[in-house]
Amino acid sequence: MMEYLKNVVTLELDPGLCTGCNRCIEVCPQEVFERVGKAVEVRNRDRCIECGACMMNCEFGAIHVQAGVGCAAAVLNGIVHKGEPSCDCTSTKCC
Repeated sequence: MMEYLKNVVTLELDPGLCTGCNRCIEVCPQEVFERVGKAVEVRNRDRCIECGACMMNCEFGAIHVQAGVGCAAAVLNGIVHKGEPSCDCTSTKCC
């Protein structure tokens, strides 16, 4: 799987709220999460494309991501519009 930009993803997992239901693993198109024991952990944050599927499907509020506003979105917009990604990672909204 492709990694996008290093250390810029807005994805956060609160292990205290995670029940290990596996919904995030099931819905994530980038295999960001993995089962470790009875809980879920983030396997590779940099694969996250900030689509928001994990957050929308977590009934326990253990996941937060700013869907579509991070630098991964800038990379995808660059691909769609056949240009370079435009990302200013010093701001809260990167694209």
